[in-house]
Amino acid sequence: MEELQVIGIIVSLILLIFIAYRGYSVIFFAPVFALMAASAQGLPIMPTYTELFMVKAVTYVKNFFPVFMLGAVFGKIMEESGMAKSIAHAIILKLGPKHAVMATVLAASILTYGGVSMFVVVFAVYPFAAALYKEADIPKKLVPAAIFLGAFTFTMDSLPGSPQIQNIIPSNFLGTNAYSGPILGIFVAIIMFGTGMMWLIYRVNKSRANGEGYGNHTINEPEIKDVKLPSWQISLVPLIVVLVVNYIGNKIVVWDPSVLAPIAAMKLPLMAPGIKNVIATWSLIIAVVCGITIAAAVGYRGMPKGLLGKAVNVGAIGSLLAIMNVASEVGYGNVIAALPGFKTIANAVIGMSFGDSPLTSMAVTINILCGITGSASGGVSIALDLFGKHWLEWAAAVNMSPDILHRVAAIASGGLDTGPHNGAIITLLAVCGMTHRQSYPDIFAITILKVAMVGIALAFVAIFGIA
Repeated sequence: MEELQVIGIIVSLILLIFIAYRGYSVIFFAPVFALMAASAQGLPIMPTYTELFMVKAVTYVKNFFPVFMLGAVFGKIMEESGMAKSIAHAIILKLGPKHAVMATVLAASILTYGGVSMFVVVFAVYPFAAALYKEADIPKKLVPAAIFLGAFTFTMDSLPGSPQIQNIIPSNFLGTNAYSGPILGIFVAIIMFGTGMMWLIYRVNKSRANGEGYGNHTINEPEIKDVKLPSWQISLVPLIVVLVVNYIGNKIVVWDPSVLAPIAAMKLPLMAPGIKNVIATWSLIIAVVCGITIAAAVGYRGMPKGLLGKAVNVGAIGSLLAIMNVASEVGYGNVIAALPGFKTIANAVIGMSFGDSPLTSMAVTINILCGITGSASGGVSIALDLFGKHWLEWAAAVNMSPDILHRVAAIASGGLDTGPHNGAIITLLAVCGMTHRQSYPDIFAITILKVAMVGIALAFVAIFGIA
C-alpha cells in the first residue's frame, strides 16, 4: 500500500514535469495534478484545494510578493536603461574572446549578486556572450551553462548577503539574516565557481579537440546594435546601493521588537512570529526601493520618453506571473507533503544525520522538495514550513547556530530544483535559442556539482566544528 502511494506521487510529478516541459502553465496544471494525487490517496478534493493548496499558495504570495515585484521592477529599469547591458558588455569586452567563458560567468555573477533578477541577467548577458563565443569559435551550446553557473548557483544562494529570494526565505523561518553563515557560504561559493569553471573549460577544450566550433544557428542569434550605453561605472551604482543598504538593514540597524505591536493590537493574523523573522525581507525591500530610485534617476535620461513608466509597469505585471508560478508549485508541494505516501519518504530522510547535527536531514529533504516542485524558492519554503521548527530544536540541542542552518538551507535549495521542468531553465534555453538536447547536459552537470556542494558544506562544518 505504501509503495503504491509513493508511486502515485511519482506519477503526479512526472505528469507535472511533462506538462511544464511542453510549455503549459503550472499555474493551471499544478493544482490539477496535486488534487489527482490527493484524491487517489483519500483526501477530499475541494477542501484540499481551497484549504490547503490555496492557503499555502496565498501565504507564499503574502510573504514574498514585494520582493518579486520590486526585484522585477529594478531589473526592468536596469534592462531598459541599458545599465545591465553596459556592465555585461564592459566585462565581456575587457576579458575578450580568449576568456569568453570567464567573462560570461563573471558578468552574470556581478549582476545577480547586485540584485538584478536572474531572468533580466539572462537577457542582458546572452547577446554579448553569444557574440564572444562566435568570435572565439566556441560551441554556442555552452553559452547557457556559463550563464547558469554565474547567475543560478553561488551568487544566488551561497554568497552571504545575496539579495536573491533563495537567500531571504530561510530568514523568515529561522530568524536569521541574509549574511548568516558567511565563512561556510564563501567557502562553498569558491569551490562552486572553481569546479564549475573547470567543467566548462574541459567542455570547451573537448569540443575543440573534436573540431566543433560555434556552429550554424538561426534562432535568437544576437544582433549587437550600435547603441550608446551608459558608462559601466555609473551603471554599477544602483547595484552597490542595493548591497550597501541591504547590509545596513541586516547588520547595523537595531530594529525595535515592539514595531509589530500596533498591527498585533488590531487582532490581525501575523505570519511573522517576531521581528527577527522579517528583518531580512524588510531590509531587502528598502534596499531594492533605494536601488530603483537611483537606477531611475541615473538611467531615465538615456531612456526614450515614457519608457521609464513602461519599465515599471512591465516589471510589476511580469512579477505576477513569476510569483504565481512559484506559488502554484508551493501549493502543489504542500498537497504532496500532506499525503500518506509522502510521509513514507519524509520518515526515511527526516532523521538522517552526519554526526549529531540536523544538516544532512535538512539538505536531503530540501533537495527532494525542490526537485518535486522544480523551484528552489518553492521547495525550501515548503521544507522549512514543515520541518523548520524540528531542525531548529535539533540544532539547539547540539549547540549549533541557526546561521549554519540558514546557509545550508539556502545552498541546498539550489540543487535538484534545476530539473528540465524548471521555469528558469526553460527561459534560459529559449533566450539562447538552444534546446534541452543541445544544452541541458552541461546545465545538468553543473547541477550535480551544485548538489555535491551540499556534501562539501556538511563536511566543512563537521571538520572545522563550525556551530
